[in-house]
Amino acid sequence: ALRHVTKTYNYGEPNAFTAIRDVNFVVEDIPGEGEFVAILGPSGCGKSTILRLIAGLEPQHPPTEGDVLVKGQPIKGPGADRGMVFQDYTSFDHRSVLDNVAFGPECEGVPRKQREADAERWIARVGLSVENDLQKYPHELSGGMRQRVAIARTLILRPQIILMDEPFGALDPMTRMSMQDLLVDLWREVQATVFFVTHSIEEAVYLGDRVYLMSNSPGTILEELEVEPPNRPALEMQREPKFQETVFYIRDRIAQLERER
Repeated sequence: ALRHVTKTYNYGEPNAFTAIRDVNFVVEDIPGEGEFVAILGPSGCGKSTILRLIAGLEPQHPPTEGDVLVKGQPIKGPGADRGMVFQDYTSFDHRSVLDNVAFGPECEGVPRKQREADAERWIARVGLSVENDLQKYPHELSGGMRQRVAIARTLILRPQIILMDEPFGALDPMTRMSMQDLLVDLWREVQATVFFVTHSIEEAVYLGDRVYLMSNSPGTILEELEVEPPNRPALEMQREPKFQETVFYIRDRIAQLERER
């Protein structure tokens, strides 16, 4: 839950900048399933600021005003209950795929045998080859493969909330679609709440149960749209008239915001 959250960088200084203002929303914890929330808006509207506030990452955390809560408790900083996947490839260059995915459990003190077995299962689950990719290093992987590693490294900890900041932005269109379908399968398996920031309207409408549309900076939530859940492959769903109608509606709203700015 975000309650009247405002974030001003360099508060009280001459160069103070308010990124978001009076942001309010609640995502309920639905037993047996998780909700997928996509966040869209014009450039610079504060989408990533919201994501990083939930993650508890500085300098976005803490908010200047308002409360950021998980299960009713204020967020005090990063935690294993919240996992984050960034747009930039964030694997440790000096660690193999296996050791990258096993990093979180290693930090938690999980014995090597158990954490490596869990890592192997998640490596296979995200579509990498246990036989061929396990001992590779990040520089030996394609962009799509590196993001699979990042997703496996996040999901192995079974977070309650998964935060994704443009994770597929650098991928080619077909790889992007296959990653979207993979993400839907994994999300259903872990039953987590997902917050997904993207510039792609098609991606948001496909992946989301609902879409938050944000205003120009300082960003606040203008509209909440319920959209059809991703119950068919992306390539199939994106051809449908209802899907295209929703995409065109959001595109027109964002284009209007860009003109107003």
